[in-house]
Amino acid sequence: MADEKKKAEGAKSAKKPNRFVQAGTKGARFFRECKAEINKIVWPQPRFVFKNTGVVLATVVVIGLFIFGLDSLFMLLLSQFMSLG
Repeated sequence: MADEKKKAEGAKSAKKPNRFVQAGTKGARFFRECKAEINKIVWPQPRFVFKNTGVVLATVVVIGLFIFGLDSLFMLLLSQFMSLG
């Protein structure tokens, strides 16, 4: 029982750290670390960017044409089915 009282008194008497003082140092450290991480980024060369852009555009066109073809086919089938009734 006496140990519990000592622990409770010790916990009450312990000072809490000042969060405003620490926040400034933590914030500065955060931005320094962000800058260090940004400097580690390896940017692609422009020719790779243009090549990949071409591949993406070609893929979009092919998939778009495929979907357009399926839509046209289903609309044709639906119109044939509706004309039967």
